[in-house]
Amino acid sequence: MAVAVALQFPLPDRLVLLRPAWLLPALEGLLLLGLVMANPRRINRESRAIRLASLTLAALLSLANAWSVARLVTGLVQGTEGNAAGPLLVTGGVIWLTNVIVFALWYWEFDRGGPVARANATHIYPDFQFVQMASPQLAPPGWEPAFGDYLYLSFTNAAAFSPTDVMPLSRWAKMGMTVQAAISIVTVALVVARAVNILR
Repeated sequence: MAVAVALQFPLPDRLVLLRPAWLLPALEGLLLLGLVMANPRRINRESRAIRLASLTLAALLSLANAWSVARLVTGLVQGTEGNAAGPLLVTGGVIWLTNVIVFALWYWEFDRGGPVARANATHIYPDFQFVQMASPQLAPPGWEPAFGDYLYLSFTNAAAFSPTDVMPLSRWAKMGMTVQAAISIVTVALVVARAVNILR
C-alpha cells in the first residue's frame, strides 16, 4: 500500500484526482499509518473499523489510479498528452504498476472473505486456486496465500492479460481479472504506440 501511495507523487499534476497533488497521497498515508498501528502483525483480529479503513484505502487508491488512467487515455486520444517519449513511458509505467498493486490489494482483501477470514478459516471455498492448493505436496502443511502471492497473480494478469497459474473460481474474481486485464491492455497499447510514434 505504501508503494502505491508513493507512486502517485511522480504523476504530472494534470493526471491527479485532487489538488494540490500531495493531498490525496497524504490522506492515504495517514490512513495506512492508522491501519499499521491498529494491527501491526498478523491480520487475524476481527474488526469492522479496521476492515472498513482497509477497504477505504484500497478504494481511494483505485479511484485515484482510475482517474489517472482516464485522463492519460483521453489525453493520448486527443493528442494533448505524450509530447515526449521518456516522460510518457514513465507516467504509463507508474500507472500500470499502481494498477498491479491496487488489484493485488483487492484480490487479497476479498479472496475467501479477506485476510482475517482466511486466517480464521471461516470461508471454505476459495475465490482463487493457487498451485499449492491443487497440489498440496508442493507446499508446507497449512499453506495459505500471502500478499506476495496476490501481487504475483495481479502482475501476471496485467502482463499476460489472462490468468497464468492461478485460476479465478468465483464470478467476482473472474470479473475483477477481466477489468484489470482490460485496463492494462488499454494503458500499455496506447502508451507504447504513442511512445514509438514519438521516437520515430
